[in-house]
Amino acid sequence: MYVEHVRLPLMAWSTRELAALAGTTIKTIRHYHSIGLMEEPERALNGYKRYDTNHLVRLLQIRRLRDLGMSLSQIALLDGPEEGFVDTVRALDDELAASIERQQAIRAELAPLLRHRTSADVPAGFEEVASHLSDADRAMIMVSARLFTEEFIQDIRDMSATHEKVDAEFNALPADADEETVRDLAERMAPSIRSIREEYPSVENPGLFVRGRKRDAMITVAQALVDLYNPAQLAALREVHGLLAEDPSSEERES
Repeated sequence: MYVEHVRLPLMAWSTRELAALAGTTIKTIRHYHSIGLMEEPERALNGYKRYDTNHLVRLLQIRRLRDLGMSLSQIALLDGPEEGFVDTVRALDDELAASIERQQAIRAELAPLLRHRTSADVPAGFEEVASHLSDADRAMIMVSARLFTEEFIQDIRDMSATHEKVDAEFNALPADADEETVRDLAERMAPSIRSIREEYPSVENPGLFVRGRKRDAMITVAQALVDLYNPAQLAALREVHGLLAEDPSSEERES
């Protein structure tokens, strides 16, 4: 059907003309020559390259394969048997399937971040409670998520869903709070911490849920506590620990 448009003799294309026809650049064509993806054409008497339809088809083929996601090295291997092409396409399809799965997983994590308008320091699964957590709490959870198993982190998620007045007071406790203020807060925190320990036994012995070496993990946790919470807050936590250790009911439960 194209015969009626043919007028002989036809002129060969220059590199610039070929690039324009294929929607690419002269630099790209030269690169394909240099790596052996395209054969060098014959040259006219004036030294200019003379490209024909075979070159155009090859260039369009390369462009299509590139659009499909193939690398130049993969394309270079497709000049052999047809089975080689099928294997390459199958491998590419597998890569794309894995990539789509990863992207879908990332989108699933992005959705709650957008829905709850949380910040980058909120670990996955804590988006709904992020607004009730202090900066130190979020940072501590992020460190813990790296050190402990998902079972332990799930307990942390569940605990974070419960908010009490003393939690806000602890977060607001100034670094220079006096001993009486610290002691008073610790006494009001103790019942809440006791209930948490009873409901979530993992809190009593987090070392059982460490991903790697227990000693390294617990040293990291201790350092994180010191770095993230102010001296008064740390003093309050020590007071709570002491109060619970002195609690007779605690000894009864242990026995």
